[in-house]
Amino acid sequence: MNANQAPGPAQKSFGDITPKLAELTDQVLFGDVWERPQLSKRDRSLITCAALIATGKTEQMTFHFPRAIENGVTLDELVELITHMAFYVGWPNAMSAVAKAKELFGASPD
Repeated sequence: MNANQAPGPAQKSFGDITPKLAELTDQVLFGDVWERPQLSKRDRSLITCAALIATGKTEQMTFHFPRAIENGVTLDELVELITHMAFYVGWPNAMSAVAKAKELFGASPD
């Protein structure tokens, strides 16, 4: 990050301990990859959430599940994604994602 540039969200969050990783996160991941026009942010969120469910990365779901909602994924769609993924990546991964969704959003949709 140059001296004239305001710190990005990653820089503010964890730049004190991993400045280069924060720089790459702000500039490359969210500044470039997430901004590419070939996929919508909504589609990128669905893909990212599916990958997190598949790999059991529940800590990262804390950031990406709400971001998916911000990017136009509905809670019903997120719940359906979790249900669908159970059959492809395993019941335990889906159940961990359900627990994280319940923690973040409360009760399941009607």
